[in-house]
Amino acid sequence: MNRMGIGLQLYTLREEMAKDFKGTLRKVAELGYEGVEFAGYGGLPAEELAELLQSLGLKAIAGHVGLNSIRTNLDQEIAYLQTIGARNLVLPGIPGEDRSDEESWKRIFALCGQAGEETAKQGLAFGYHNHDFEFKTQIDGAYAFDALFSATAPEHVKVEMDIGWVQFAGLEPIDYIRKYSGRLPLVHLKDFRIGADGKIDTVELGRGVIKLTDVIAAASEAGTEWLIVEQDNCANPPLESVETSINWLKENYLSRF
Repeated sequence: MNRMGIGLQLYTLREEMAKDFKGTLRKVAELGYEGVEFAGYGGLPAEELAELLQSLGLKAIAGHVGLNSIRTNLDQEIAYLQTIGARNLVLPGIPGEDRSDEESWKRIFALCGQAGEETAKQGLAFGYHNHDFEFKTQIDGAYAFDALFSATAPEHVKVEMDIGWVQFAGLEPIDYIRKYSGRLPLVHLKDFRIGADGKIDTVELGRGVIKLTDVIAAASEAGTEWLIVEQDNCANPPLESVETSINWLKENYLSRF
C-alpha cells in the first residue's frame, strides 16, 4: 500500500477557525495532521499564511473555492494557492440555482473544463468535490457526477471524491474509487450513520457504516495522494472529533508504515 498523506478539511472546524484561526491551525498540527484543506483563509495575506504553515509543519493541500469566485476571480485564487504552496483548487459544490436543468449543468461542465485548463497552465490541479445531489440527476443518460468527468479532460478536471456522500447516495464508494483511478488525487474520508429523520449524521471515523479500511486500500491503489478527514457536523466538540478521527487513522492506517 502506498503511503498517502493525512489531511483535514478545515470546514469541520469552521466555528473554531472563526474565533482563533492561527491557534486552531496550531492545534490541528499538534494532533498529527500533515496537511490542511482550506475553506477560507481567515483574512490572512497569502505570505503570512505560508509562513504560519511552514512554522507549524503543515502542508497546504488545497483550497475550496466557490463557483462565483471561479467565474470572476480565478487568477487571484490561483495566485493565493501558489503562494501558500497548495497544488489543488477545488470547486466544493454547485448552488441549486446553477443546476436547475440539463442546460445549466452543461454550462457548469464547460466552466469546469475552462477553469481546469487555465489552472493547469498555471501549475495547479482543478478538482470537483461531490455531495449526493450529483447522483440524483441524469444528464444524457448518466449521473451528473459521471457526466461532468466525461465532458472534461482528465488532465484538466480531477476528482475529489467524498466517499460518505457517494455511499449515502446509494452507491458503492470502492467501485467509484476504482472507476476514477488515476484521476483521484484527493479523497474525503468521511463516516456517517443514518439519523432517525433519515438524514445523514456524520460521525468520527470508525463510528459509522463506511468500510473505511477497504476504502483506504482502494484509494491507495487508485493513486490517491491525500486522505482528507471531513465531518460536516459534529455532535461532540469539533476538535475532539477530529482528534478521535486521526487517532483511528493512526491505529488502523498509519501504524502500517
